[in-house]
Amino acid sequence: MDDTVNIAGVELDSRLIMGTGGATSLATLEEALVASGTQVTTVAIRRYAAAGGNSVFAMLERLGVHALPNTAGCFTARDAVLTAQLAREALETEWIKLEVVADEDTLLPDPLELLTAADELVADGFSVFAYTNDDPILARRLEDVGVAAVMPAGAPIGTGLGILNPHNISMIAEAAHVPVVLDAGVGTASDAALAMELGCDAVLLASAVTRAHDAPLMARAMSAAVRAGRDAYRAGRIPRRSLARASSPAEGRIAVP
Repeated sequence: MDDTVNIAGVELDSRLIMGTGGATSLATLEEALVASGTQVTTVAIRRYAAAGGNSVFAMLERLGVHALPNTAGCFTARDAVLTAQLAREALETEWIKLEVVADEDTLLPDPLELLTAADELVADGFSVFAYTNDDPILARRLEDVGVAAVMPAGAPIGTGLGILNPHNISMIAEAAHVPVVLDAGVGTASDAALAMELGCDAVLLASAVTRAHDAPLMARAMSAAVRAGRDAYRAGRIPRRSLARASSPAEGRIAVP
């Protein structure tokens, strides 16, 4: 059964979005991207600017993968907006993954700067994929200003701690009217599966694959986990109970006189 997701007007078969940060080589990155089956991959626009258009973008084009430029490294709304405008000019895309972090220690989003930047970019015609905290209210505010996708963090970027607040992620997913993409904190396949079980529409990850001992193998595991988690969400888990409930009927039980 088809189960695609529409993000910013593009129909995607894969619900796994990959990142490129931390890759040891282009060859390994390409192998991992192919193994993941991803159709969208994020790349820091500052790398493009520094290299004059490096081969990561050429590789993505060759693979038929949508490039999603991001504003990684921005600490203010002004810097993020300028970076997004550079991305649009360089790559001829309206897509931007908006990252406006508060500090280098946590790499967590700055809510005030994030909202300001999101509002400006949406007004300027961008399709904004907003990296945000796991705060249902902030997610709602971002949706109100018109972002194309809300991307709550499971845990700080690169920590591999998994989803620290699953209840909040579930609340965000349940309330949202735009795609919700779990972003950051994924350490292994079970984290990706849990994100989908909680109702997320997709998962974005980078370090969990690029820093794994076998990046292509982990990419394949993540792809399978996202599909399994999505299937489990659609199937509907059984209710949690405090007491045991036998799966076999009581009828026909042997009676001992």
